[in-house]
Amino acid sequence: MTMSLDRTTLVRTLLAELNGQLITPDDDAYDTARTVYPGTIDRRPALIARPANASQVAQVIAAARQAGLPLAVRGGGHGNAGHGVWDDGLVLDLRDMKNIDIDVEGRTAWAETGLTAGEYTTAVGAHGLVTGFGDAGTVGLGGLTLGGGIGFLVRRHGLTIDSLLAAEIVTADGEILHVDADHHPDLFWAIRGGGGNFGVVTRLKFRLHELPVIVGGMLMLPATAETVRGFVAESEAAPEELSTIANIMPSPPMPFVPEEFHGKLVIMAMMCYAGTAEEAGPVLDRFRALATPIADLLEEMPYAGMYPPEPDGFHPVAESTNLFIDRADPETVETIIHYLTSCTAEVSAAQLRVLGGAMARVPSDATAFGHRQSKIMVNLAAIYEDPAESPVHQAWVAEFAEAIRQDDQGVYVNFLGEEGEDRVRAAYPGGGFERLAAVKAVYDPDNVFRLNQNIPPATS
Repeated sequence: MTMSLDRTTLVRTLLAELNGQLITPDDDAYDTARTVYPGTIDRRPALIARPANASQVAQVIAAARQAGLPLAVRGGGHGNAGHGVWDDGLVLDLRDMKNIDIDVEGRTAWAETGLTAGEYTTAVGAHGLVTGFGDAGTVGLGGLTLGGGIGFLVRRHGLTIDSLLAAEIVTADGEILHVDADHHPDLFWAIRGGGGNFGVVTRLKFRLHELPVIVGGMLMLPATAETVRGFVAESEAAPEELSTIANIMPSPPMPFVPEEFHGKLVIMAMMCYAGTAEEAGPVLDRFRALATPIADLLEEMPYAGMYPPEPDGFHPVAESTNLFIDRADPETVETIIHYLTSCTAEVSAAQLRVLGGAMARVPSDATAFGHRQSKIMVNLAAIYEDPAESPVHQAWVAEFAEAIRQDDQGVYVNFLGEEGEDRVRAAYPGGGFERLAAVKAVYDPDNVFRLNQNIPPATS
């Protein structure tokens, strides 16, 4: 048996192999490097390694295993559970790996997983091309894709994984694999929704779609039971070129919002129509007709315009949960409004995303993401300042979710927090969890990659 490396030896080894791209608690860059998006996460890893390529990723994995250190894999750091950083662990930070190779004629792109969605979208957008990701430009490409990818083009082009053609992945034993429909098809199936359970994905090959312009941005309407029901109904009836994200929440004091609406319940809708202003106009006018808009910022733009700059240093302290519902009936909508008007947090929100379209045409067992027929995805959140209030807001979120839960018992894995095995299982219905566990047993039988929404390897 190989004797475990002590930490000092590990540091020397990694410094030599990574050309110094190793951050320790004594370094000035340590606090910045260990910070992730959720403001509730404040973990202190033993080491942060920033590899430059797949071979160095394999070296970091091997060093972590030999030293007996928990291994956390970090991309954009947006995960609600903060799995990308771990106390006394070794963080494998991919953010130096940002190469992208765009084949304009072939309509494909190979992208390293240290890129963010915004960086990738800007690069391919220069050629009038797109791949659909999520709803924030700072989210890491790897984690977003491996969980599925539900964003502004979900109805037009499906999930992000529906545009995934191949991947490069480093397994627990350090092997660098090329996976696609013909090579390791079991693993290719698993990484399309199964998260980071099977290795470190270092490159992704995406299909590119031609889309020189979209009509998008934000439309704000007053939120009443009637307007919320109408917004969902119009989103369901709209052509699949339109994807919407309706944030029902108290209006922030934005400069373009009249003061009389500050703090009042509104529908702050992010909308994206995959087409020109002429094509989008009649569709979007149906939403404008629901009520006099408080703000109408919809305009023709490149798709990258859906990812405006985000404020530096924003790390919200929040409680949240995710679920799918089948319908926005009067009872459900009244319940949503009741909970939002009774919350004691600084900000409360219910986000409704109408699904369907291209996403729903893929068979449910074609990828590890199995919620193809889910109708509406809901995210509930309470954002607050005092960490001592956490139990109150956790209880509010949990009670809210139960009050609107319907027949669909699923959950989107990318929006899970630290919520336990039952919730992870709910992300993979219809035998999906068991199938993933079998793939896990082949490629990571020792569960090296366990700091995630974990799927333990199946035992014989």
